[in-house]
Amino acid sequence: MTFLTIDIGSSSTRALLFDDHAHLIEGAATSRKYSFDNTPDGGSTVDADSLKTRVEDCIDEILEHPAARDIRAVGMATFVGNVLGVGSGGQAVTPIYTYADTRSSEDAEALYQTVDRDRSLQRTGCPPHTAYHPARLAWLRRTEPETFASASKWIDFAAYLYAAWFGEALCSYSVASWSGLLNRETLAWDAEWLERLGLEASHFPRLADFTDAQQGLQAAYAARWPQLQATPFYLAFGDGAVANVGIGATSSQCLAITVGTTAAVRILHESPDKPPTVPQGLWGYRLDNTHHLLGGATSEGGNTFQWLRSLFPTLDFEREEEIVQQRPADAHGLTCLPLFNGERSPGWNSTAAGTLHGLRLSTTPTDIFQAVLEGVALRLALIAAQLPTLPDNITIGGGAAVESPLWVQMICNALNHPVQLVQASESTAQGVAVMLNAAVNGIPITDYRPAIDRTFEPQPENARRMQAARERQQAIYQRLYAERP
Repeated sequence: MTFLTIDIGSSSTRALLFDDHAHLIEGAATSRKYSFDNTPDGGSTVDADSLKTRVEDCIDEILEHPAARDIRAVGMATFVGNVLGVGSGGQAVTPIYTYADTRSSEDAEALYQTVDRDRSLQRTGCPPHTAYHPARLAWLRRTEPETFASASKWIDFAAYLYAAWFGEALCSYSVASWSGLLNRETLAWDAEWLERLGLEASHFPRLADFTDAQQGLQAAYAARWPQLQATPFYLAFGDGAVANVGIGATSSQCLAITVGTTAAVRILHESPDKPPTVPQGLWGYRLDNTHHLLGGATSEGGNTFQWLRSLFPTLDFEREEEIVQQRPADAHGLTCLPLFNGERSPGWNSTAAGTLHGLRLSTTPTDIFQAVLEGVALRLALIAAQLPTLPDNITIGGGAAVESPLWVQMICNALNHPVQLVQASESTAQGVAVMLNAAVNGIPITDYRPAIDRTFEPQPENARRMQAARERQQAIYQRLYAERP
């Protein structure tokens, strides 16, 4: 028996098959690349139906694999902090607005200045910011009132898929926790935010835990995917939460750092009764009904590699990594503040922009390459420093990390703490499979132990140099983006 996992990331969507032990079946993976539509004014959107087609094409293709004859359950992870408006017939009347869309910065700032920020943070786990729904919906109502009024519901992309496949838009607690509108204690759409936005709970999808599996595909899809007609489809997870599971960071004794398209620092807490306190500068999300996720994220990760490749298309990046490995940390005389898509944790300044300070005529592409990667590593260390304590066990995963041991060593030096790199590059899909195995077979998620590729130790001199670089980075941040009142 097999599990089908659907992984909708920020740059591609994938469908993969795992066996009953949550191991990826060789050759059982399909993918379709896509990209957000980014505009100079800070827009970051994607067409809902175009992305839906890519997801469904992946499913079509994976169902041709021999192991797909006996799929026991289907699970999904999706990039979160996304929202789209749908009309009364369920059709998309807006694009999908992504977490990276910063056009609501004026509205986020207005909310930041007028709400009780700590109370709101503890209630919803999210501060006022462009990554979350309150600012985005306020912006849409202010700037595009006709478009706003045309939407009868505001849903996430996973709910859009479930509405098409099963006839009802459902949103898991996990995905909802990334909206900034979920009350962490009541597990309902937050009444205070709804009142402030002039909306009702009926304007949003029904909430449920991921185990509220859907069965019985709509007629068109039952004909298209007959082997899935009676298969339970579990509700979607937020990709960050389930990536923790995929790299084995399933308790509060383990800190997870994932570097995919973006990057994040996260700890999973099991607390069925009361959500844990969210430290200032961080956020609090959910994996499911009983597991909470504390941490912070950057909007930069592997996407910085793509940006560097676009700047230096003739550069041999494998050779560049070899060169940088032989250089001391911070050998370039540059200070990079890698806020290319605004800032999330820990300062939450959506108007911030990337800065590369110290450029000279002698600066080389290698210098810039090293400075940008180190800049992201330093920001991750800064986020980790917001946690009350740093666990002894630190695990790193994600496709960009697996592809660049150099970057993992930079992060290790920035933290000045040993880290373990897991082998799995498909950590998000792996985490979905582990969660399905728990739901279907009753196997505790803490039983999953991913293979460790290698352990990195901090290099004392480079760790010292990275600390000095972090202090310079923070000094530039303070000059450019002094704390708001």
